[in-house]
Amino acid sequence: QVQLVESGGGLVQTGGSLRLSCAISGHIFDSYFMAWFRRTPEKEREFVAACSWRTGSAHYADSVRGRFTASRDGAKMTLDLQMNSLKPEDTAVYYCAAGRSVPILKRPTGYDTWGQGTQVTVSS
Repeated sequence: QVQLVESGGGLVQTGGSLRLSCAISGHIFDSYFMAWFRRTPEKEREFVAACSWRTGSAHYADSVRGRFTASRDGAKMTLDLQMNSLKPEDTAVYYCAAGRSVPILKRPTGYDTWGQGTQVTVSS
């Protein structure tokens, strides 16, 4: 059974950077997609980025493209999210998710396993 544990959240000023990490335990097949979502009081489970476990290729939401970078490390069994040029609207609880068969990357319903989340707060 796959388990996910996020870390690296915190408080940062506008324009700053944070690096989130998702520690993965259990067996991840090559067909898996790993993703980051975020939740605010206004938006439930907003897609941030997804990464193919097989190839490492990443896909991003328009709101974060060019600022965030998702990457996976098969040896360390981690999924990271490097967040640069942070904005107050990036404030959210960030979740790591894993899906064995994900038809639409942006839809949270395609993911089987979720972490507990980590809070990111960007002050203005």
